[in-house]
Amino acid sequence: MTEVVLRRLLPEPGIVTAVEALEGLALADLAADHRPYLVLNMVATADGAAAVAHRTAPISNPADRQLFHELRAHADAVMVGAGTVRTERYGRLVRDPQRRARRVARGLAPDPLAIVVSRRLTLTADLPLLADPHSRVVVLTASAAELPGCAADVSYLRSAPGEQVDLPAMLTRLRTEHNVRSVLCEGGPNLNAALLPAGLVDELFLSIAPALAGNAGSLSIVDRAPLAKPVALELTWLLEAQGQLFARYALR
Repeated sequence: MTEVVLRRLLPEPGIVTAVEALEGLALADLAADHRPYLVLNMVATADGAAAVAHRTAPISNPADRQLFHELRAHADAVMVGAGTVRTERYGRLVRDPQRRARRVARGLAPDPLAIVVSRRLTLTADLPLLADPHSRVVVLTASAAELPGCAADVSYLRSAPGEQVDLPAMLTRLRTEHNVRSVLCEGGPNLNAALLPAGLVDELFLSIAPALAGNAGSLSIVDRAPLAKPVALELTWLLEAQGQLFARYALR
């Protein structure tokens, strides 16, 4: 794999690879006792669309993809909504042996735990992630059903039947029962819109594509999250490659 070079604009100008940009992230060290440290990683067009024709590929570029996959090498777990798993055809989360080796060197398991949020358990065992024998998956659901025939190692954390998934309680259980200290959430917008009002998001990694989607685009990265007031963001660093900006924000 050829490493893409990015320009670091902030805090100090320079040239970095995706590996160098994220080195020393140490997300797990920031975890509270009661829940994991949670960061969102999203891509959007300049006018705020989180996808085009329901897919993120049209607004991504090679640097975005390298940062996307390298972030997975830093987290205990990757969280995603059921709709995104189906649309983006999620499979094994870390396929590159070198990234798995870097995870082990950081004291992490070779593969992150996959956390899938599916209130009604609208998943099928033939999805690439669930069909992968290397993957460990925890499904957060309000359904009492189970998924038969999965090659992946699948377990469940359940909210009360018929209700919305209680995300604060589920994150607490992930911390205490599965020793998950850091979570990388990859959306989609509906899941993000549930996490934000509950105060469960600590950082945002946002890739901003140099494109306007207009009515070809979809929801924003947080849909219409029911926020009482705007959430302030503090810019930590900013990178650029081929006109695409990569911002890291702390939520305040």
